[in-house]
Amino acid sequence: MHATLPRLEAAGFPAIRRKRLDTLQVNLGYQCNQTCVHCHVNAGPTRTEMMSRETISDVIAYLKTSRVNTLDLTGGAPELNAHFRALVLAARNLGVRVLDRCNLTILEQPGQEDLAQFLAANAVEIIASLPCYLEENVDAQRGKGVFEASIRALRMLNALGYGQAGSELALKLVYNPQGASLPPAQGQLEHDYHRHLGERFGIVFNQLYVLTNMPIQRFGSMLISKGRFEDYMELLKNAYEPANLESVMCRSLVSVDWRGYVYDCDFNQMLGLPLRLNGKPRVHLRELASEDLDGNPIAVKDHCYGCTAGHGLSCGGDLREER
Repeated sequence: MHATLPRLEAAGFPAIRRKRLDTLQVNLGYQCNQTCVHCHVNAGPTRTEMMSRETISDVIAYLKTSRVNTLDLTGGAPELNAHFRALVLAARNLGVRVLDRCNLTILEQPGQEDLAQFLAANAVEIIASLPCYLEENVDAQRGKGVFEASIRALRMLNALGYGQAGSELALKLVYNPQGASLPPAQGQLEHDYHRHLGERFGIVFNQLYVLTNMPIQRFGSMLISKGRFEDYMELLKNAYEPANLESVMCRSLVSVDWRGYVYDCDFNQMLGLPLRLNGKPRVHLRELASEDLDGNPIAVKDHCYGCTAGHGLSCGGDLREER
């Protein structure tokens, strides 16, 4: 694995500061049942880093005392954490909206046979990765058979009410480019997804998010191996849109790693760039209870161009769709 941080140190990205915090994004661990080319976490079946019950208790305690209204659960496959369901139940009991960043195939893993029913029973919003609506593209990016398993999972979720008209069970899909290119506009691609998945498989969903591949971890290392890292960075910088700075996810979200340490975003977490607060080298979630992050500076490097290139990137997809 090639290190990407030394190649991002130019730091020509403009300084930005935080707004009001409303989302706590928690990485429950790096273990995953898949090994995807575009994965910025370098997740996979052999990863052992998993959030402990003690740290999950810290997450719940923070939800009780903070103004955060959304808990965004990610991984790896977050559902593989033994305490995933306990955390979901605690958050829902507090009235907190819960998002599950689901890779779909996890729903067929041994021990997860009732996972879809659990998510539906607790009105968990599902943000499901499906990087294309074509089988050959998905399997090339995520592994043979992943597309068929994903379609079965989507049909299961639809049968439970996810994505259906009039249902409160939200199902949102995520698109990633196949390689070193920017994603297309979210609106037209969402139309294509609806048409193709609906006509061929009878699948419905609420919304599509388009995400830019970030030049870090597995994808960044692949770019270095192929001698394309600098070209990709140039692509991101040339597509920079200053208007996207207003809505980037790091202004209203903090990312928590499996040990409980806090970062401005999930990408910074993977680069080892902790949230800066009161001169401390790193901050644990337990230390945030009495802190107001409004106006706090955000740690930036040149990978941040990935969130502001073209239509922009947030955990909710295309920023122009949000404005």
